[in-house]
Amino acid sequence: MRVILTSLIQIIYKGGVTLSVNNAMTADFLRSAYGGESMAHMRYLIWGDVAEKEGLPNIGKLFKAISYAEWAHAKNHFRELSEQKGDFTVAAGAVFGNTKTVENLQGAINGELHEINQMYPVYLETARFQKERGAEKSFHWALEAEKIHAKLFQEAQDAAKSGQDYQINSVHVCPFCGHTILNEAPDKCPICGAPKDKYKSF
Repeated sequence: MRVILTSLIQIIYKGGVTLSVNNAMTADFLRSAYGGESMAHMRYLIWGDVAEKEGLPNIGKLFKAISYAEWAHAKNHFRELSEQKGDFTVAAGAVFGNTKTVENLQGAINGELHEINQMYPVYLETARFQKERGAEKSFHWALEAEKIHAKLFQEAQDAAKSGQDYQINSVHVCPFCGHTILNEAPDKCPICGAPKDKYKSF
């Protein structure tokens, strides 16, 4: 069963069942989400370096792990646009600023909550209404992962506010949907069903 599941995941993520986006609004939302996730990916790498320099290596590790998850989201959105060729101006919201880790974590929390409460619910319902199944999947997976990210960033900030590092051993990220979990990967991703051995560990 695991072999069949792994083969199916590989087919999906090699573009085997990716469909062309037919509706302009969903395509715009995919581009916007791609831009936002790409910036989050880079921002979290930068903030991870800041945390490490402040003597908070586990918070640095969390930032870098979630950066990888945001890369997975951007990759999924970009893949859904594989037949949308040409140059586009992309409008995407982003948190800016690079200060202390407590403030950077607040920026991360704010960005994740925006995606959870505002952006992805609208994008998801639009894709569903327009019967864009690939985009619907991409938005749904990102939304579910961002809920976890917001919680982890809040826990990390609580620790940083008390002058402590986040007490974790490791972070594990599904490379397909961005599901993120502490200390040990699950036997099967609860969002996309990927097996444990596909998780990337930090």
